[in-house]
Amino acid sequence: MDIKNLKVNLDKLKEPKILVIGDFAIDEMIFGQTERISREAPVLILNHNETKIILGTASNAANNVSTLNMGKVIGIGVYGDDYHGKILINSLKDAKINTDYMVLDSSRKTTTKTRISGSCSQSVTQQIVRIDRQTKTPLSPEIEKKVTDNIKKAILDCDGVILSDYHLGCLTDKVIKCAINEAKKHNKIIVADIQKDMDKYKGVTSITPNQPDCEKYLSRFIKTEEDLNKAGKELIQKLDLGFLLLTRGENGMAVFEKEKEVKIIPAFNKKEVFDVTGAGDTVVAAYTLALCAGFSPVESAMVGNLAASIVIRYFGCHTTTVGDLKAELLNIREMQNA
Repeated sequence: MDIKNLKVNLDKLKEPKILVIGDFAIDEMIFGQTERISREAPVLILNHNETKIILGTASNAANNVSTLNMGKVIGIGVYGDDYHGKILINSLKDAKINTDYMVLDSSRKTTTKTRISGSCSQSVTQQIVRIDRQTKTPLSPEIEKKVTDNIKKAILDCDGVILSDYHLGCLTDKVIKCAINEAKKHNKIIVADIQKDMDKYKGVTSITPNQPDCEKYLSRFIKTEEDLNKAGKELIQKLDLGFLLLTRGENGMAVFEKEKEVKIIPAFNKKEVFDVTGAGDTVVAAYTLALCAGFSPVESAMVGNLAASIVIRYFGCHTTTVGDLKAELLNIREMQNA
């Protein structure tokens, strides 16, 4: 399906309110200039230049929603009673993400990925080491209840829900079941961005996995158009989905709806790809907003594809705006008409 066929009012993406539930985290980027080798040990000494905080995982999905709908987003996840917990909450607030329903869990570490990078006058900046702070164990029953109670309250003020599962313990079976049940109870769209354990998400409106993850779930490769059609139909039936958005890298996306032929959406940007980190978060954010704004599944997937084509031009997690989408759509159409 060609981008010329996308005839929607992108300003409508600003209207829906979205609830993001999942594994919230930050990326801490530390940069320095190499000075010398330490006398104490054979390691580099870096003269610190700056530290950047980037919202990653579910935080990135929420941040992408926020930049598209001008801050109409609520986050529900857990964070620790530690140094990075305060940074996470403040960073979410700075991104206009409502943190009133975030849950403090003093038994857990705030999920943080610290990347230390260095450079010298003769080289580009290179990552030297990464330090991960995280607790992967499932939530305790006490914290789990706080999360589910908050879901029941927050969902009333939202049009749609995103479940962002990075398998760091927040999305337990009870949390997932509560989110799905409440979404159905209040007639809300609910979309899950998942890589594995797909059976746990049976009954959501849609999922947005990539092709390799689907192949693992189905225990077979998708090589032909027939394989693709069969896989999509099987996933819709097994997981009781309204529709399925399958991301396929440079091959674009495939959209499946019940009792309809698969729609193939080509990748809008194959040449200016610098970093696909966080692109999946961008897709699910734009896709869910579009569904909640009344766009069809195919139109919504095209909006997600368009958003991803922008953010992959930047290193690290990045966000986009409705203005960016409009400009990019115009640019693509002009190129196709040339």
